[in-house]
Order: sequence, then structure tokens, then C-alpha cells
Amino acid sequence: MNDTLPPQFDLADGFAAHVLSWARSMGAPADSLAVLPGVARALSLAASAGHVCLPLAELQRPEGGVEALAVEALRGRLLHSGLVASEDEIGGPRPSPRPMVLDAGDRLYLRRFFDLEWRLARALTSRAGARTAAPADEGVAALLDALFPSRVDAAGPDWQKLAVALALDGRLTVISGGPGTGKTTTVAALLACLLQREPALRIALAAPTGKAAARMLEALRSRAQGLPPALRARLPDEAHTVHRLLGVTPAPGRFRHDADNPLAVDVLVVDEASMLDLALAARLFDALPAGARVVLLGDKDQLAAVEAGAVFAELSATRTLTPAMLERLATLCGTPAARIAQALAGDDAAAGAVQGAAGAVQALADSVIWLTESHRFRRDSGIGRLAADINAGTGGAALAWLQAGEDAAAQWIADEGARPGAQTLARMQAGYAPYLDCLRNPRGDVQARVAAAFAAFDRFRVLAAVHEGPRGLAALNAHLERHLRAALGLPAAAGSAGRWYPGRPLIVLRNDYLLGLYNGDVGLCLADEGGELVVYFPRSGGGFRAVAPLRLPEHDTAFALTVHKSQGSEFDEVLLVLPAAPNRVLTRELLYTGVTRAARRVALAGPQDVFLAACAARTRRHAGLAARLAQCARAGFR
Repeated sequence: MNDTLPPQFDLADGFAAHVLSWARSMGAPADSLAVLPGVARALSLAASAGHVCLPLAELQRPEGGVEALAVEALRGRLLHSGLVASEDEIGGPRPSPRPMVLDAGDRLYLRRFFDLEWRLARALTSRAGARTAAPADEGVAALLDALFPSRVDAAGPDWQKLAVALALDGRLTVISGGPGTGKTTTVAALLACLLQREPALRIALAAPTGKAAARMLEALRSRAQGLPPALRARLPDEAHTVHRLLGVTPAPGRFRHDADNPLAVDVLVVDEASMLDLALAARLFDALPAGARVVLLGDKDQLAAVEAGAVFAELSATRTLTPAMLERLATLCGTPAARIAQALAGDDAAAGAVQGAAGAVQALADSVIWLTESHRFRRDSGIGRLAADINAGTGGAALAWLQAGEDAAAQWIADEGARPGAQTLARMQAGYAPYLDCLRNPRGDVQARVAAAFAAFDRFRVLAAVHEGPRGLAALNAHLERHLRAALGLPAAAGSAGRWYPGRPLIVLRNDYLLGLYNGDVGLCLADEGGELVVYFPRSGGGFRAVAPLRLPEHDTAFALTVHKSQGSEFDEVLLVLPAAPNRVLTRELLYTGVTRAARRVALAGPQDVFLAACAARTRRHAGLAARLAQCARAGFR
């Protein structure tokens, strides 16, 4: 058993010791010195866990790291320590050098995160407040009607059409929708309308990962087939990762494009925006020209970014349309304002999904919209029903329905053991049977064989909730590797050379800008024309390119992926393997994200108490972006 603590604990202990030494050198009072190490350690660990800040009330918990103190007493000790600045001290003529900040809502920040949050809030508020309200162009209105014809069977407003109309005159539009709700179709229509109005617009497409960027471009091309040829020809022909768009430099955290060297774009569309962490979002908005439009696409119910922050969830937690905007949308879309308002009111129960989100309403009014109708699957069947039950936290009802086996699109595999049971292993192996058949019977030239292998491999994926343990990522990948080797008659792995074998899938874990490979890219190890093993990756414009195994950046085998790594991907079928016991990372957002990676069928394997505990647990990311947005709105940053 390895008793070594994870590196974040060493970092937290080091920060606590540094803060204590610094405070002593400044002559901090004894009562401040008594609480500072515990507070500093807790704040560092919170940042490692994805929190932007730490409410003082959290420090009162038994595990909070400090003695039991009233919030008011703790606040006083921190502010008298000399190392914690109040919110009012920041940004004056002589900015405070203190490493921590305590805001008016008793949220404690590392100074870097506080500055990033303020920068992003100012940029968002300024952009959200700049609406042109240009007169409706007859050509654009006609195109809108052609793209979104009226449906007599519609139960509510056409939110896709409303989203396009909302975005036409704004410099910030946040569009949240679950799988199959038409986010890409909406963007294709929006870009067509904008290009009809301004044919020379410079449009950029981006996503946090290479896989998500490629999928966005592919989906946009597909959705654009119904557009007039002249408009279709002017759509972007490539999509970038956000890092590549900004231009990575050798200096960590620095990009070629920033406020002094903005991006040359008029419209920026960012897909899978729920994966944007606070730092990357702030730097992206820093680099945007003042007049550029920004459209953020994502799913507010998905997992947040791996790094600190839950920016998209905070921005899209509530949606508010002013009376003036309701009337404008009614005019543009031919939908009565009262009908739109009634539909909005019907979703009010979901508006409190993120704590403190209501404070952002004024700042983001007329900038946020939800797509609520799935065109991929009905809400009351299969994947749609399961996803809705998970989101609602009704785990008992979801489990009973799964166990009853009422819909073949969603299956429950009762698997209570410490290791995956026989039924789970059989389902894993059956899922990859078409891939194995493709490897056994290659047909056509190399490009045809590679295309067939990718098509077979991408139809199914095993998703893991955790990395370690018998039911974790490493163990699942090891089992599937042994199965593939045995099925293809390959020898067992021996030494480093044995890591490479025909059919090995892998995922890139670190960006390599020289090779053009990015974190999350998935490749397949296959023989080239000369019979040498190389790793093929899809090209953004179609086809595949080969990379020698020795040139690859850090990578791992990818028969199974973590749910986090699967974001931005879609598979026909998914098997989600749950751990043997409840885990703090296993939440309803993780379940929802894993389940909604499936387009046709999903199976969950694990103990029922683990599933129920996950449905009951919500991802909590402490942040103050909503409060910063409200402050910016009050201060007139519009």
C-alpha cells in the first residue's frame, strides 16, 4: 500500500508554511498566526480541487482546518494578519501585494484568482451590455423563416430560432443545451444570417480540446448542407483549440494574443464551453477585439473544467429576457412575447442551479438562452429519460426504471463486486467485437483500412468514473488490452517495445504544438504501407496522418476513458463502469456527462448504492463570478 500523499498536499503544506513565515516577519498578532496556516492550507487544497475561492463558513466545518470560530471573528483575524487584503484595498492607486483577498461576501481568494475573476466579469459585463438593436434585415428575416419553418406540433417556442435572433444583435451570447438540442444547427443558422448581413466577417471556431474542435467543425459542415451554396462557402473551414487560437508561447500561461495584440476576428464561437476554466476564459476574453461577437456553447449540467472554476455553469445558470427583448424576438421570430415569457417561467425551478447565480441576472440580461428540446431522443425514453432523472437527483426512480428494463437504450448491470463481474467484462468485450473484426479482416488501401478502423472503434467506448482500483481506468484498459492481444493472437506485452501492437488505441495527454497534437486527441496504432507500426490521427479536413510512436507526447492507452476525457465526444454506445464504493468525484454531473456521451445505447455497471449516492451528490465549485458580475453591472461596466 502506498501511503504517499498526492502532490497537492505537499503544495498546500508548503504554502501554509510560507504564509506563516511571512506573517511572522511582518509582526502579525498571535491570534492571526494561530489560524493562518490552517486557512492557507485549506485554500490551497480548495484551489487544487477546482474551487476559485473558499467561503469562510466552510472553514468552520470540522475538516475546515482552523479552530471553531465565528465567521466575524475569523474575518477579523485574517484581515489583521497583514497577508489578507479586503476587497476595497484591491485596485487602488497602490495595489496591495498581499497574497490573499477576502471579498464582501466572506469569500477568501488566492490573489491571482480574484484578479482573474474581476477581469473576466468586467469583460463579460461590457460585452453583454453592447447590443446594437439594428433594424431587422428582410433577407435575414426570410432566411430565419426558411431555416426554422413553423411547426404545428410544437409544444413551445422554437428556442433555436430565438437563440439566433437573440445573438444577431449582441456581442455576447451564451447558449446552453443538452445533447441533441441543436446547438450546432443554431450556430450554423446564426453564422449564415450574419454572413448574409456582412459577407466579409472573419469567423473563428474554437473548443477547449482538439477532439471537441474537430467534432464541432464536422457537425457544422453537416448542418450547413441545407444553406445556400454562397453562404456555405463562406463558413470557416477549420476549428482550433482555444490554446492554439490564442497562440502558445514558451512562457507558462502566456499567449501571443492578448489585450495588446487581439485576435483578428469579428465572430468567435466556442463549443464545449463548460470545459473552460477561469484562467483560460479570462485570457480568451482579454484577447478579443472590442467589437467582436462571442458565442459560448455548452451544457450547464455537464462536468465543469478540470482546472479551477465553473464559468459556463455560472453564466448559464439563469436566463432573463427583458420586456423590450421579448418584443423584439416576437417581431423577428413571429412568436408572441407572452408565449416566450410563459415558457421562460416554466423553467424557473432550474434557475437556482448555481449558488449566487441570481446576482448575475442584471449583468447578463438578454445574453443567455437555453435549448430545451432534444432532437436526438425524447425526454421520456431511453437516454433522455435517464439523463433527466439523474439531473433531477431522483436516483431511486432512475434505478427502478433501469432495473425494470423497459427501454433497451438504457441498461443496468448489477455488479456489486470489488472487481468488474463477468457480465460487465462480457459487455466490454462485446462492445469492441466489431473493432476486432475490422482488425482481423483489413480491406482496401491504408487510408481505407484506417478509416474503417476508426469507424469501428468510435462506435463504442468504455467510460470509467475513477482512475485507480480494480474498476478504474488503468485496470479496465489493462483487461481490454489483454483481450485484444489474445483475440488477435499477439504475444503478451514484454518491455517497452511490447507497448506497441496493431489496434492499440491511445489518447494524447499533453499538447504538442509542433506536432499539432493536443490533449484529448485519440489515435490508433496500425501498420503503414510498409508494415511499420505508426499511430494514425484524423486530420481536421478529412483523412488521416501518421506519427511515429517515438515522437508522441505523453499518452496513454484508450480502450477506456475517464468521463472527463470523454467530454466533447459522442459514441453510438457507452458502457459506464462505476467504482465499488461511493467516491467524492462521483456526482450527478459526472453520471449525466457519461450517460449523454451515448447517442443510441448506454449501460451502467456497478453497485446500486454507488449510483444512488452519485445521483444525490452535486458538484460544488466555490466561486464569486456571479457576485463580480453584479458588482460590475452596478458600477456601470456596460
